[in-house]
Amino acid sequence: MNSLEVRQLAYAYPDGTQALYGVDLSIARGERVALLGPNGAGKTTLVMHLNGILTAGHGSVTVAGTPVRKDTLAEIRQRVGLVFQDPDDQLFMPTVRDDVAFGPANAGLRGEDLDRVVKGALERVGMLDAADRPPHHLSFGQRRRVAVATVLAMEPEILVLDEPSSNLDPAARRELAEILRSLDVTVLMVTHDLPYALELCERALILSDGVIAADAPTRTLLSDAELLARHRLELPYGFAIPVM
Repeated sequence: MNSLEVRQLAYAYPDGTQALYGVDLSIARGERVALLGPNGAGKTTLVMHLNGILTAGHGSVTVAGTPVRKDTLAEIRQRVGLVFQDPDDQLFMPTVRDDVAFGPANAGLRGEDLDRVVKGALERVGMLDAADRPPHHLSFGQRRRVAVATVLAMEPEILVLDEPSSNLDPAARRELAEILRSLDVTVLMVTHDLPYALELCERALILSDGVIAADAPTRTLLSDAELLARHRLELPYGFAIPVM
């Protein structure tokens, strides 16, 4: 069973702006896939359909065999974990432990079971030693790792990351990459950071003008300069695709 199936997904905002024109994609369980595209391509709109923040105007979204509908939203929102670009949009409790416990506690977990889930999530991102610290006392990179832990505590089917490498220094960028590679979870990474996509994702999609314009191995896609230029994507100056 695939982690994600999107079929003919179309959506127009209330002001009439058409953001998606019929998106089709499948992501297998355990895949790490990069979602690329210029600003205004519809990436955020697509992501907001994955856990029911937006409702499809046409087409369907299915997560691990469960269709995204009003009557399945509670289940879907446990299965699809979103990590925002700014961790401060995600962390709001007095301590790191409280932030990571918030989701599972609201899902009904208590006592030793809750403690075990929180500890496990923090261990997976290397932040267990910070459990009793206020999030705002942490570095930006540490806060991003805690934000990942808040999602992992819900044991999601899919981890959706919005620009995970933005504002990270080189060491924090490397540490996050190591964490993401270690996770046994399906990953959809929305990013403009093409080298990070190459480093972490074997497959990449280009969403452009509301449709999937390309779907290929990341190395193949990023080696096509004409394709990248057509969709306003650029590799950093001097960056060359490493020879295998």
